[in-house]
Amino acid sequence: MRTELASEPGDPSRPNEDFASVALPAGGQGGALVVLDGVTPPQGDYGCRHSVAWFSSRLGGALTELSVSPRLPPLTEVLGEAISRTAEEHAQTCDLSHPRTPQATVVLARWSAERVEYLVLSDSALLSEAPNGMVTALLDDRLARVPRTSLASAAHVDATLRNKEGGFWTAAADPAVAARAVTGSLPRAQVRALAALTDGATRWVEKFHEGDWADCFTVVRKEGARALVDRVRVLETADVERQFLGRSKRHDDATVVYAEL
Repeated sequence: MRTELASEPGDPSRPNEDFASVALPAGGQGGALVVLDGVTPPQGDYGCRHSVAWFSSRLGGALTELSVSPRLPPLTEVLGEAISRTAEEHAQTCDLSHPRTPQATVVLARWSAERVEYLVLSDSALLSEAPNGMVTALLDDRLARVPRTSLASAAHVDATLRNKEGGFWTAAADPAVAARAVTGSLPRAQVRALAALTDGATRWVEKFHEGDWADCFTVVRKEGARALVDRVRVLETADVERQFLGRSKRHDDATVVYAEL
């Protein structure tokens, strides 16, 4: 089995708010991968004394442990339990009802000798490559379907779209959000490799339009996870006129995990 992981903060002076792991259960077959993209809050109070990086590391650690548990609960249950555990760690000190309480997007995949299960929540991406080379993007596209004009104000997003019907969902403090995730499973024989990417890395496809998902997967498989992050950084730096980036931050935390099964 070949695995690769690359993660780089968008700003070296700030903590990387992404989380990534690959886990292989002791004494058993299969494995799991976890990728989180912590949601950077706007300036000001967000009801929590902890950083987004703190939240991502706690939630990611719980997801990693639970995803290779011998009990093998459904991935929605894994996410719900991980959210509950993380919330319990700071419920006594922080306002977890605040709309900007620390939160993250989620990609979770788990494989056995028979199946590959997946869960995607919000705008990180999971790519699956079949033995014949066909690449399938497993996405939660609800944020992409929100009109851009509706995202102009953080206050409007928080009041009407964030973790709301008709908007989009992230993992924060409510375990019920796990039921909102995009989930499914594939026969193991139909999956040769997986790649999970935060939106700092999916920019190569979604903002800079350098290729489609199959092209993106090929870069990761042939050149490595780090090569995709490097390519994105070059494109970001070159976009001086912000033709592609628009109002987005110049550099975002970027994470790529690749696993050949």
